Amino acid sequence: MRPFLREVLIVILVAIGIFFLLQGTVQSFIVVGSSMNPSFEDGQRLLVSKVSYRFGEPQMGDVIVFHPPTKQRADFIKRIIALPGDTVEIKGGIVYVNNLALAEPYIKATPSYDFPQETIPENEYFVLGDNRNNSNDSHSWGTVPRQNIIGKAWLSIWPPDKLGFVPSHPLQEQLTAAELN
Repeated sequence: MRPFLREVLIVILVAIGIFFLLQGTVQSFIVVGSSMNPSFEDGQRLLVSKVSYRFGEPQMGDVIVFHPPTKQRADFIKRIIALPGDTVEIKGGIVYVNNLALAEPYIKATPSYDFPQETIPENEYFVLGDNRNNSNDSHSWGTVPRQNIIGKAWLSIWPPDKLGFVPSHPLQEQLTAAELN
């Protein structure tokens, strides 16, 4: 009887260890609303890597899940557009980062609003939804503090037709030489 109890105890301890390892590294997230259309749809389920930014810094183009700096309770999902120290401006339907136009093939439509040039503070990130005209994001309430970032959207697990890794759009490569007028 003792060997059996020892095996059961080992299995339980391993299961608890795996549970806590997964809780510390990956989180499930359900997209709510249309702010990230066409990249993500309402009800889409994602896995978020909580360890991505322990080994590196967030990059332009990363899709992140974070606690909003507003008093809302639900976590948000948005795309990082500008990093600490960058300048960002939205003018005439074009997003400019450091006075360079940003090519954005993933957005639903160009923004119908302007945003005055602003320098992003240290340890803060400027984020926008891919559905620019239907997104509660940095153009409305400001930047996201680094400590609010939960992790990087990593894998889409539902619905089945969206199964796969979250596409990467390295935005620094998409800055064009068109100077801001």
